[in-house]
Amino acid sequence: MSFAEFELLPETPRGFRYELRHGEPVQTPPPNRTHYLVQRRLRQALERAAGNAGEVDIEMPFRPRPNFEYWQADVAFVSRNRWDQTPDASHLEGAPDLVVEVLSPSNTAAEILDRRNMCLENGSREFWLVDIEHRQVEVSTPDGRSITYKPGQSIPLFFAPEATLAVGSIFE
Repeated sequence: MSFAEFELLPETPRGFRYELRHGEPVQTPPPNRTHYLVQRRLRQALERAAGNAGEVDIEMPFRPRPNFEYWQADVAFVSRNRWDQTPDASHLEGAPDLVVEVLSPSNTAAEILDRRNMCLENGSREFWLVDIEHRQVEVSTPDGRSITYKPGQSIPLFFAPEATLAVGSIFE
């Protein structure tokens, strides 16, 4: 299915949404309360750190590739320049500069690997995988490096010089 065909799909039941992954529409369930609270904490902390450097939001839509993809990041940061260049009636082309995915029970290892690769190959400078159960964040970069941060540690924020995010604050 192309993106043009995808846009013609009927509305989803309340709380559900569709993503277009490799030409296949995929219906995703709404996040549970814990998942949402972690998303909200991340958004608030990243917004404070970002200031005017860019936009941070929950469930940010983007088109990592032009024809057969439409995804949503649990939390994302997009630089001011890229945000301002995106037309209002359009979607962000390429992946956000930072994509944060919060693990859900419905996620498979293959899906997360695909999501990470798709983002890092199409514009993301970092991909964060937040594991609520193990209280840790894995930060991956396009050069293939991954670092796991745990409570008591802080993640440096590439878009806010000298700013960090305390991992423990994500899970409070």
